[in-house]
Amino acid sequence: MPSSDETRRADGTRLSGSVGAPAAGEGVALRAYGRFTPPGSFVPSTALTYDRTLVPAGAWIVVEQTTERSGTVVRARVGGVKPGHAFGAHVHTAPCDADPAGAGPHYQHLAAPGADPANELWLDFTADAAGEGNAETRHRWGLRRGGAQSVVLHAEQGGAGTRVACFTVPFGGYGTP
Repeated sequence: MPSSDETRRADGTRLSGSVGAPAAGEGVALRAYGRFTPPGSFVPSTALTYDRTLVPAGAWIVVEQTTERSGTVVRARVGGVKPGHAFGAHVHTAPCDADPAGAGPHYQHLAAPGADPANELWLDFTADAAGEGNAETRHRWGLRRGGAQSVVLHAEQGGAGTRVACFTVPFGGYGTP
């Protein structure tokens, strides 16, 4: 039987789960919140904006993850962004950095060339008139421990594009990286 653990981080996020595959009734539940600031701001943040026209300082993001035996659900809600804009959003493999490329490539369930929403966690959304948007992705697979580390907002929807903001998220996973 897998060993269970629970961690509460300083930023209030809670990770719970086990080593190996989840047992029946066991899983990962995570909720992380951030306010976007430019890199190098006086008040450090896990949410960075690289394009303040599309994602102004002070805009916010909430990311939730649930993983159980049946699979993984990731939800994102964003507010304070440019109204009416169609954003791409994907889970990436590294934490955010002052350099937008620092978040690495898209997280992939199975290593493959090119971007593919069936093999990745895509959260594309269009902001409403109030500058808010949300998205959800569901997959029948779990995340590798340490493999998914951020959500990157892109200037356009689809598989890639200019990175306009990034949020470091302590995603939970099972097994070894």
